[in-house]
Amino acid sequence: MQAEFNFFQHWYPLSPVEDLDPQRPVPVTLLGIRLVIWKPKLSENYRVFLDQCPHRLAPLSEGRIDDKTGNLMCSYHGWQFDQQGVCTHIPQAENPELVAKNQRNFCVVSLPVRQENELLWVWPDAKTAELAATTPLPLSPQVDSNKGFVWRNYVRDLEYNWQTLVENLVDPSHVPFAHHGVQGDREKATPIQIDIIQSTANLIEASMARGLLTKITFEPPCRLEYAISIGNTGKQLGLIFYCLPTSPGKCRIVAQFAQNFAKTLHRVTPRWWNHIDERNLVLDGDMILLHQQEYFLQQKQLSESWKTAYKLPTSADRLVIEFRNWFDKYCQGKLPGNEAGISFPESSKINDNRAVMLDLYKQHTQHCSSCRNALKNIQRLQIALLAYFVISISGVAILPDALRIQLGLPLVITALLGLGAYSWLKFWLVPKFYFVDYVHAEK
Repeated sequence: MQAEFNFFQHWYPLSPVEDLDPQRPVPVTLLGIRLVIWKPKLSENYRVFLDQCPHRLAPLSEGRIDDKTGNLMCSYHGWQFDQQGVCTHIPQAENPELVAKNQRNFCVVSLPVRQENELLWVWPDAKTAELAATTPLPLSPQVDSNKGFVWRNYVRDLEYNWQTLVENLVDPSHVPFAHHGVQGDREKATPIQIDIIQSTANLIEASMARGLLTKITFEPPCRLEYAISIGNTGKQLGLIFYCLPTSPGKCRIVAQFAQNFAKTLHRVTPRWWNHIDERNLVLDGDMILLHQQEYFLQQKQLSESWKTAYKLPTSADRLVIEFRNWFDKYCQGKLPGNEAGISFPESSKINDNRAVMLDLYKQHTQHCSSCRNALKNIQRLQIALLAYFVISISGVAILPDALRIQLGLPLVITALLGLGAYSWLKFWLVPKFYFVDYVHAEK
């Protein structure tokens, strides 16, 4: 019998490091396990603990970094833990020896972590730290400045399961249609020839020929990469996706977009603008489709296999077939339960609330330091523009008649321009950090 794929004994990138807040604990879920990311005050590296205080199981993600010790403090009763998870202080202890004698017994579960390629990696099985130390990270060869590449990081939580995300990413033929006007053109869609190079328990590789020479790599459980060569120009693109199973009906994508050309444009374009102008739109284009498609497939699978529920007659479907066969063979067609006994059941119903399904703030903005800071600055600018309008109009009203033409007219004009800018920010730009409905029929 084929050994089952162990999702817990692999490295996962929880987040780009630049998006983490070193001043406060950050909650995250992986494989149904609630974790907390935090940074000790005197350390250069983040730590990842099980998000439970051993005292009364309160969430440590609601805690704080103690100003004096730099340790993680539980906000419920003030217990503190160092970067190894060892308990260092219990405010209620009558005798200091209580802490000293029971440090290990009172410790938090600490997971192996690494920081590399600008990502924070975690190994979700605390019992196999030695194996983690000898297991290489699933890094992309294209995220390498020594090879002339530059790249941007991106993170977003999604409203469907891990297997649906992977299946979608290994299907390039949907791009001209689902992402028309963003990354594709439905009028230019053509057949795609996909050839499987190799397929094993730990690696699936394929090639795609459609104008650009492309190699597609899936390194389970999370790295899925497109290495794209643009003719004989030496120009290369890397689309690197890390697919994280988080909780039932949800997953997270951590992506890196690499290129070895147009570096000046890359450097002068703000990261947040790239997110709201393209990256969010791409995932918006998939969200409703995949959420509902997943539900319909789950209903079909109550009585039949995906092999009959799906109709997959073309070469463009080969990687979808290969991934689904891999998922059946090595995972029995389902994600595992975790140490707490939580499983990944099928979704019970479709969520028709589009504002929830496309909640950009909850899914992306709050996790992205660039978008968070841009939104704060835009909101400050809005206040300044509105204040200038009010002060300018009020000032013109009290100007002497002799000065109203000379000074008042320029003030009124600039105030109106400022009000126009305020309106543009409020009704066009700011919503892109929160919610913009994506209607395919209007694209």
